[in-house]
Amino acid sequence: MTSSSTSIPLTLSGKTAIITGASRGIGEGIALDLASRGAKVVLTYSSPKSDSAVSTTINKIKSLNNGSDAISIRTDLRHPSALGEIVSATLSAFGPHIDILVNNAGCELAKPITDMTVEDFSYVYDLNVRAPLLLCGAVVPHLRAPGRIINISSVGARCGFKNFSAYCSSKAALEGLTRVLAAELGEKGGHTVNAVNPGPVQTVLLEGIPQSLVEWQKDATPVEHRLGTIDDVVQIVAFLAEERSRWVSGQCISASGGFSMW
Repeated sequence: MTSSSTSIPLTLSGKTAIITGASRGIGEGIALDLASRGAKVVLTYSSPKSDSAVSTTINKIKSLNNGSDAISIRTDLRHPSALGEIVSATLSAFGPHIDILVNNAGCELAKPITDMTVEDFSYVYDLNVRAPLLLCGAVVPHLRAPGRIINISSVGARCGFKNFSAYCSSKAALEGLTRVLAAELGEKGGHTVNAVNPGPVQTVLLEGIPQSLVEWQKDATPVEHRLGTIDDVVQIVAFLAEERSRWVSGQCISASGGFSMW
């Protein structure tokens, strides 16, 4: 959120949004931005270490004084029971409808294919694929038309980064889920389903990446040869959450400054 709430049109006033993985980075940025547009937001996260950060984000939202509001739910999306808990808590806090679902939570794992185990596969796929699929199923009965589902995928779905077989293939699966749900839900009052594929983004997750790789990523990004910012991604999500994106569905939008062009 880069500007004051008073300068942002309240295009999401009266809307309720769920954002998974919202304790930091892109997820936190999405929650703040949608709230700045008037939405009531539900932030999910998994680690007790994030309690303080999430509390700070909620306080920021409550101080906007623009009709938005926020609650948080600490839960593990790898547990199927968590999905129903999220929906129940949302409806209890903000009423009988959900308008926007942003499936942002995810994880990655770097391992050569020869070292991959069944447990490794489950670790990635249970969060990156199974959780968004089942959460969509839990949300859709309460999704007020025209609803918005936005899946945060990755350029890795198409770029194929070495040693990231589980991660890249899981994000490709999320793209496939996006297209299936767009075909399945569009007739239900105009629901749209899209994905956003961020490229390299300047977040704390980059701290563990060798500087040489970061510089290569910059060089491979045509627009200004820089890393993306959280706001670069958030603005695309905001567009997809709003009414003005009503004729966009089943699309996977690369938010990468040209790092990935297909």
